[in-house]
Amino acid sequence: MQRKYLGLIAGLACLGSVSAFAAAAEQKTVEALFAEKAKLSGHEVQVKGKVVKVNNGVMNRNFLHIQDGTGKQGSNDVTVTSEETANIGDEVIITGTIAVDKDFGAGYTYPLLIEKAKIAKAK
Repeated sequence: MQRKYLGLIAGLACLGSVSAFAAAAEQKTVEALFAEKAKLSGHEVQVKGKVVKVNNGVMNRNFLHIQDGTGKQGSNDVTVTSEETANIGDEVIITGTIAVDKDFGAGYTYPLLIEKAKIAKAK
């Protein structure tokens, strides 16, 4: 019986670690991501915004564009890649790793990209 509870406690401890890990992501605006992209490269970030474009199933991932009302033309829309997806118009919280000057070839280059993102509905 004790082993049963030990497994439950270990599982709950893991859940706490995941929550702490997600909380460790730096929260940024879209404008701040572009302004600080060199410093943020390779770091996990979190951004809240509205999905304005979705392309699913491209190169085994989904591409989403997120805007939060900050930034000017060229720094107001961040591209996100994820195994998850959302719908245009959804308010979401994106948590993923910043990649700078990402080149997928065939003319597809991104000065800033949030990769391997987790997508949560904003409340």
